[in-house]
Amino acid sequence: MASCNLTQNIMLDCRDSAGGVKEVYFIEFDNVTDVTEASGMVTAITVASTKQFRRYQVPKETSFWTQTLNSSVQNGTIFYQQELTIVANKMQANTRNELQLLAMNRLLAIVKDMNDKYHLLGWGNALDATAGEDGSGTATGDRNGYSRTFTAMERFMAPEVQSGIISGLLSPAA
Repeated sequence: MASCNLTQNIMLDCRDSAGGVKEVYFIEFDNVTDVTEASGMVTAITVASTKQFRRYQVPKETSFWTQTLNSSVQNGTIFYQQELTIVANKMQANTRNELQLLAMNRLLAIVKDMNDKYHLLGWGNALDATAGEDGSGTATGDRNGYSRTFTAMERFMAPEVQSGIISGLLSPAA
């Protein structure tokens, strides 16, 4: 039997964490040629020549991601279902067109959370658009805009991404 030894204690920490998503960076899954990860931390991402991650800002307290452990004791398997939901306010042609492109692609996403931590979603099997809703709202104060949900089934939990590599991913690769 394989050994899966526990390696550390986990203790309660300061209550200084915040929920929510600040922004999301998307790229077509096939345009990522390599990911360097060790012990749950991504230290490098290589993208195809002339390609880059695209930045999507989201309104405060609207967007989120979750990761659900799925296990079969009988089969000895585990996997993680990652779901990312983003919101875009204001229905307009350029936003509609970009959301249509997202829905047509297999994607990789880096999510920047409210704690300024970055997480890589869809690394092994890609994210796919699986749900969405567009609407005008009813009352004057209601949302006029879009929401999209992207889902991945991954063998491992989403790793953290080193913040120092983000700016280089937002410029076209040489």
